[in-house]
This record gives sequence, structure tokens and C-alpha cells, in this order.
Amino acid sequence: MKIAIVCYPTFGGSGVVATELGLELAKKGHEIHFITYKQPVRLSLLNPNIYFHEVNVPNYPLFHYQPYELALSSKLVDMVKLYKIDVLHVHYAIPHAYAGYMAKQMLAEEGISLPMITTLHGTDITLVGNHPFYKSAVTFSINKSDFVTSVSNSLREDTYRLFDLNKEIHVIPNFIEIDDAAHLEKSVCQRSVLAKPEEKIITHISNFRKVKNIPDVVKVFYNIQKEIPSKLMMVGEGPEKAIAEKLCDDLGISDKVIFFGNSNDINQILKYSDLFLLPSETESFGLAALEAMAFNVPVISSNSGGIPEVNEEGVSGFLSHVGDVENMSQNAITILKSEETLNQFKKAAFEVAKKFDIKNILPLYEELYNKAINLEI
Repeated sequence: MKIAIVCYPTFGGSGVVATELGLELAKKGHEIHFITYKQPVRLSLLNPNIYFHEVNVPNYPLFHYQPYELALSSKLVDMVKLYKIDVLHVHYAIPHAYAGYMAKQMLAEEGISLPMITTLHGTDITLVGNHPFYKSAVTFSINKSDFVTSVSNSLREDTYRLFDLNKEIHVIPNFIEIDDAAHLEKSVCQRSVLAKPEEKIITHISNFRKVKNIPDVVKVFYNIQKEIPSKLMMVGEGPEKAIAEKLCDDLGISDKVIFFGNSNDINQILKYSDLFLLPSETESFGLAALEAMAFNVPVISSNSGGIPEVNEEGVSGFLSHVGDVENMSQNAITILKSEETLNQFKKAAFEVAKKFDIKNILPLYEELYNKAINLEI
């Protein structure tokens, strides 16, 4: 199949998922065309089945805001005609599904049918898409998609609750590439760079937005380090980072916390981590938690959104109510205080993560692509 993928080319979860999906599809022999305004951060162009087409938006003084949707839909039309694309897969409803629909209509005028699959990732629905300025357009775009998927049952229910839809939503969860050998490879950095041998390594990875409850990460770690020697690894950039840095300073633990910013070395950090913290107000899925679990890292998280579909209570970690710092702290200490308990949770976290192996998820997308291509449009 020749598949066009439209996504945000950033460190965010939707862009990572779209990129990894495309890479895995290319390994199976499909021809994959990424169409976006910048090369996705995890995209390697070494595979001969991978193509990247940059969307350029001319800078005209007439426009206060440059019309990306217009440029994207035009680029889609050109690439579909040039490469004979079979199916379009857009990630994130705004603005990709809207631009995809416009491209479908332009192509239809020339007798070309382009089936479109829209994958909903979370923020595009629960925060941005539900805004009165966008809600009508998002509803229209979803209903005009040939197939719609969401990354969790929780997001599926939220979407039905927030929008007036006549379209079935298929749940295809996010995924991870499980590679047993990855845990045995020699690491570029040494553990001693991160922490002393007797210290446990606690990790948080996110875009440091308010919804991630970043202060709770710091507060939970503060309680942990009072009982168990440990260090906190904070990976990512965002508006809450400065707040977290100040809180660490106020609590007198700045020397025990490392802020990495955005990093391409996440796997190196997770290989040495003992526990992952995700106290988010809500998550459509919790991809960062799954990535941690794939490296044998148990998770302390909130029980909001799609997180319970990933982090199994008492197995891969523990779930707490949003904002319950004390309960999260106690659960973390329960896991960390005994090496035997910690090792049990590490092994269980990896076993749970294996359920979301890309090898199990990829056939679900391939089946949907085939249905879309064979659909009478």
C-alpha cells in the first residue's frame, strides 16, 4: 500500500505514534509518505520506503495568521496525484482532518477517490476541539472521515460525549516497540552520571503543560527522597518547567533533581530508571508510562482518562486519584523500599507493556487501511 501520514512533527505523543507507525509499516514493505511542515523528530529517512514532503506556507503580509490548512490540503492533492497514494491517515483532528477533507473534495473533482482515516489522540478533542471556535469544524471533519480511531476507550467515550457524531470510532491503542535485546545493549551513558549506586532513579517525561500536574511530580519525589535515597530525572520542556525548578529550590532538593529539557536520549534514561511518575490531571492514553514500562519501569500515576487502560493497578504500578500526593508517595515507597518488591513490579511492568507491542497493533491498522481502500466512496 501507498500510505500518506499527516501529523505534528514534534516531541508530543501523537507525532511520536504517527512516526513510529509509519516506520514500522515501511519495514513491512508499505510505501509511506509523511506530509507535514517539518521532518518529524523520530523520523529516519534511511528506509527506501520512507518519503518526507515538507509543507511550505508562503509568508504574505496580507495574512495575520498564515493559512497552514490551505497549504497542507494543496500539498496533499499534489502528492496523492504524483505518487498515486492509496489511503490518507491523519493524526489529530485539528487541522489535519479538516485539511484532509478539503483534499478529498479537490481530488474528487478530478475523479480520484482518497479514503481518509482520522486518529484522535486526546488534546485535539478534549481541550482544543471542544472549544466553541472549533467544535463545528471538528464535528464536521470527524463525520466526513471514512474511518475514525481513538487511542483509548476513555477518549472514545469523551468524543461521543462532546460531539454530535454519526461515525463509529474504532479503538486502536497506542503502542511500543518491544525489543528484548534493547535491555541488554550497552548504554552510551553510565548510571553513575545520573545517580550514586545506592540511589534510586525516579523519572518523569512530558511536555510540562499544566495538565501534567508537574508540581505533584516534585512533591511526590520530595516525600520519596525523605525515606529512600533517590534522584529525580525531569525530561521535557514546557510552561511548567520554571515552576518545577522553583519548587525544587524552595523544598531544598535542587541538588537531587536533573532537568534535561527535550531529549533524544530518553531510552538511555529509562534503562536506568526505577520508577516513573505520571500524576496527570488527564491523559487520553499515557504513552510516556507505556514507554517506561517497556524498559521494566513500574509506574505511579493518576487514575484519570486512559491511564488505567495502560497502568494495571497493583501489577505494573499503582493508581491514585488526581492530586492525591500522599497516596502516590506511599505507593512509590511501597515499591521502592524492597529490592524484591521492586524487581517484581519491574518484571510485571514489562509483561503488561508487551500487550501493546507494535507487532500486535500494526495488523489492526493494516486491516483498517484495506477496508478504507476497498470502500465505495
